[in-house]
Amino acid sequence: MAVLGRRELLQVAAATAALAGARPGSAQAVRPSQDDLLNFKGVGQLTLLHFTDLHAQLVPLYFREPSANVGVGEARGLPPHIVGERLLEAFKLGNGTYDAYALASADFPELAKSFGRVGGLDRMATLVKAIRAERPGRVLLLDGGDTWQGSYTSLQTRGADMVRVMNALGVEAMTGHWEFTYGAKRVEELAKELKFPFLAGNVKEATWGDPVFEGATVIERAGLRIGLIGQAFPYTPVANPRYLIPDWSFGIEEEKLAERVAKLRADGVDLVVLLSHNGFDVDRKLAGRVKGIDVILTGHTHDAIPAAVKVGDTLLIASGSHGKFLSRLDLEVKDKRIAGYAFRLIPVLADAIRPDPEMAAIVADIRKPHEAVLSRVLGRTESLLYRRGNFNGTFDDLICQALLAERDAEIALSPGFRWGATLLPGQDITMEDVFNQTAITYPAAYRSRMTGAFLKEILEDVADNLFNPDPYYQQGGDMVRVGGLAYALDIGQPMGRRISEMTLLRSGEKVEAGKEYTVSGWASVNEGTEGPPIYDVVSKYVERTKTVRLAPNRHVKVLGADAAGLAEG
Repeated sequence: MAVLGRRELLQVAAATAALAGARPGSAQAVRPSQDDLLNFKGVGQLTLLHFTDLHAQLVPLYFREPSANVGVGEARGLPPHIVGERLLEAFKLGNGTYDAYALASADFPELAKSFGRVGGLDRMATLVKAIRAERPGRVLLLDGGDTWQGSYTSLQTRGADMVRVMNALGVEAMTGHWEFTYGAKRVEELAKELKFPFLAGNVKEATWGDPVFEGATVIERAGLRIGLIGQAFPYTPVANPRYLIPDWSFGIEEEKLAERVAKLRADGVDLVVLLSHNGFDVDRKLAGRVKGIDVILTGHTHDAIPAAVKVGDTLLIASGSHGKFLSRLDLEVKDKRIAGYAFRLIPVLADAIRPDPEMAAIVADIRKPHEAVLSRVLGRTESLLYRRGNFNGTFDDLICQALLAERDAEIALSPGFRWGATLLPGQDITMEDVFNQTAITYPAAYRSRMTGAFLKEILEDVADNLFNPDPYYQQGGDMVRVGGLAYALDIGQPMGRRISEMTLLRSGEKVEAGKEYTVSGWASVNEGTEGPPIYDVVSKYVERTKTVRLAPNRHVKVLGADAAGLAEG
């Protein structure tokens, strides 16, 4: 398998500094203008624009990048598994710059005060329209999926709000993952409302193997024939409830993908682009094994990498999440191969970008019927609340505290989801903030009895999904978040031997394999799970607590991790 080596990483860093206008060594927060963000020396005939993992965020927000993104196997110590100060050093980004604010967790609350919120579909629309005007007839806008889920309005409209804004934005193809949690019938309904194809060639009818969605399409742009392939998240029925899509099967299907690439090549396309929701490490391995793919626009793992990563002849592009970035990849194509390229991961800094009036009006119209719920203040936080990284974030801890208190439990389990906006110290906590962390179609907060042995089995299983050295076996999100429990995790150990030192925080007692404990959690993939919706549990807890104070969680001891993937905070 080909991977980006240390030498190549240095070359990437140099290119990044040149393209992104980084200011090495700068400690001053210099606010960019819209023109600064759009400044780019275009090359070639074609521009690919890409965003992914929007998670239904219509308006600007804060979003902190991870302080823990640990790489294993051949990915150890390579992008995207470099965080904090080490990320800034690797890509030659000066402290205090807007790129440093967008890409790293270091000094986040302070830099947020200088650079403000990120994202917002009206700002994204402004950037897209500006680039289209600069490169008329040469731009292709692609959506990597996880677009229809993650907010109150998307939950209430069952994804219809996002279909409306994506049609207005002029997206030209998408793939999916969390989209499928609305159920098979709803996904098919919404896909018919799109003005562009929903590409998911690895989704099949389970019994006969017939394709459910179109797998590939050819788009002509700038005198080029572009073969575009869509790959949905291959482990959707594992990571999410199978009962919502009982008649569909998923998978990486490497051989089928190779066949699709070969067919497009035989058809004479000039360029093959994979619009993927596999996750970065899966796509890095895939790029080393499936020949003939020119570009992989990757998603699912929410990684934001400020340079193209080259594996063999394939360019991998990782565009972050939550509308925080718009990737621009300019390509010079000659003789059906990439002869040159230029790349910029554009941070969508809301205060620097003029809102597009048309999109702003659509967003306002979507949100207007729900404003009373969205703006309802539940409490206030004195701590930075975030979720993003391999282990508990402080918003995860808040959810776990709510489960412990409201469901009268000894131990709380919260899924290792990567989506959810950040709140700064001093901000109000609103119902919208709670839904941004909990808006799913299977929200029941269960309360049950589990043995210590079963709890360890849960942690071991999730740890293997995350830290198996073979990316093709990494089937889920990040580590399950725990409340009321401390444990140690040795990343280098095999399945079944990573978890140890499980201890109840309330009593300091070691968890016993044969003893039962009262556990509360949410987002169970099992049909028929009972309990109040998690958003009700959390909102009631915050209203009772009024003021939230949470330090970063220190109850998970991580062993065997590469230092590049762990930062303070």
